[in-house]
Amino acid sequence: MRNMIYSVRTTVGRENIVAELINSNAKANNLDIKSIARPGELKGYIFIEADDVEIVRKAVQGVMHVKGVINKPVNVEEIKHFFEAKKAKVSFKEGDIVEIIGGPFVGERGKIQRIDKVKDEVTIELIEASIPIPVTISTELIKLVSREKVKKE
Repeated sequence: MRNMIYSVRTTVGRENIVAELINSNAKANNLDIKSIARPGELKGYIFIEADDVEIVRKAVQGVMHVKGVINKPVNVEEIKHFFEAKKAKVSFKEGDIVEIIGGPFVGERGKIQRIDKVKDEVTIELIEASIPIPVTISTELIKLVSREKVKKE
């Protein structure tokens, strides 16, 4: 029989504990669970790979924080994006020249004046503006054009 992937609803924030308990339960009862996956960005769900939904039901039986098993198998294409590697985040520094790629100032370039790592925002000063205008914008809406050169004396 071909392995299928089933969704298990859990209490939000308890996905890791549930995955560990299901794994222990499956080993103790000699259940044929192929894998258990818990994507970080999807809250309240884990995915279990097994031959049949009944095996999944037996594995979750009596496990705390399990809210239910969804009978219908999940299509791998629907959940694949949860497991793909994310694009590496560029770290910006004060003085870097950036281009705005989203929002009302699209296409404008500016120099980073301040970085707020908590909010994931930067304050930039638009280069081509006749009057220096500080603009606070999310780092998702900018791309690096050039790094500030360190001056040697």
